Amino acid sequence: MQNPVFVIEGLDGEKTLSGAIPVYGAKNAVLPALAASLLIQGESTFENVPGIADIPAMGRILEGLGAHVRRDGRTLTVNAKEITSSVLDSVSARSLRASVLLIGSVLARTGRVTFPHPGGDVIGERPIDLFISAFQKLGATFSETEDTYTLSAPNGLSGGEFFFRVVTVTGTEAVMMAATLAKAPVTLKNCALEPEVVATAEFLKSCGARIEGAGTSTIVIHPSPLTPPVKPHRIIPDRIEAASFLALGALAAKELTVTDIEPAHLDAVIQGLEYMGVPLVVGKDFITVRAPEHLLPTRLRTHEYPGFATDAHPPFLILLTQAEGDSVMIESIFDGRLAYTKELVQMGADITIVSPHRANIRGKTAFTAANIETPDIRAGLAFMLAAIIAKGKSKVANAHLIDRGYEAIENRLQAVGVKIQRV
Repeated sequence: MQNPVFVIEGLDGEKTLSGAIPVYGAKNAVLPALAASLLIQGESTFENVPGIADIPAMGRILEGLGAHVRRDGRTLTVNAKEITSSVLDSVSARSLRASVLLIGSVLARTGRVTFPHPGGDVIGERPIDLFISAFQKLGATFSETEDTYTLSAPNGLSGGEFFFRVVTVTGTEAVMMAATLAKAPVTLKNCALEPEVVATAEFLKSCGARIEGAGTSTIVIHPSPLTPPVKPHRIIPDRIEAASFLALGALAAKELTVTDIEPAHLDAVIQGLEYMGVPLVVGKDFITVRAPEHLLPTRLRTHEYPGFATDAHPPFLILLTQAEGDSVMIESIFDGRLAYTKELVQMGADITIVSPHRANIRGKTAFTAANIETPDIRAGLAFMLAAIIAKGKSKVANAHLIDRGYEAIENRLQAVGVKIQRV
């Protein structure tokens, strides 16, 4: 079976999009929440769960470990009363980078976890040495074979202190999860501050966990029994999806309202748009954006939260190609993230890669249609934005990768005036 392709008829620079486009639950919040549900001996229910491809992929891994997963619309229930395995399915885990989140919860719950090197997007090296060293510091032993890694703590994890030498969102989440079942308090330092970390902590706290400091650089977890949550846990809005749609509005909208969002999670994005001269109206749970006549050049640097998110970098680089003058994009998180820009050059962008972490962009440049292969979720969305403003009909292949992070993206784009089809 061939992979789906998005066929997009470009607007040739016209700014005609209008209406409202909703944001769904956050991919990067629901996946750690599902991983955390393995710590609970009973049912956990989640609301506002997006219909993205990564959710059933995670569900299959959970079921392989003995949990039962049930979905009804945007509500998903995990029953982890019985965990029958501590081995992550190799094929499923390699296809989903977020499977690394399960290491902590399976280790804490069963005293052992065996897993392959996690897979995911090809955007540069994402080592798991921080995970392994953290669990070793908490008393786990580590071994490896040619194909798998194993962490073991048959008597449970000890308390202690661990300093992350590199800020890591998934590392913070995975170790925080495991620490809820440790035998003594655990202090984590140089933690990630992302809203998704806070949301994961809030779910665990609703189950009885005693977690202090989530959202700051130091998190302290005290031993406490975990019980099934009394009420469903609502997944926070996807701030990366919101940033992507705001970039679309700044490129091509007469007036576009991005709804169902949390503006407080978008400070860096809002500031970047305002600096580029984009008119915004910020409400309690929405932002209305209009494409300006002229976009101002700027310098953007990705950074851990509350800085500019690396996952928002690709759609915003499209914005920089349409700014009038010289701009710079500095990617400080991933070595390989800028690789996708060669396809944009073929479409007409003037981009010079100075290093794996820096691109110089000279605008404004007109885009022409092209047939493009999507390498990952975020680059795929950027290609879609480029195709929307281009002249002619583009084909964006590997749409299944975009489906990993954006639910029914073509339906929402069609509703605001984009001529797009999935074939």
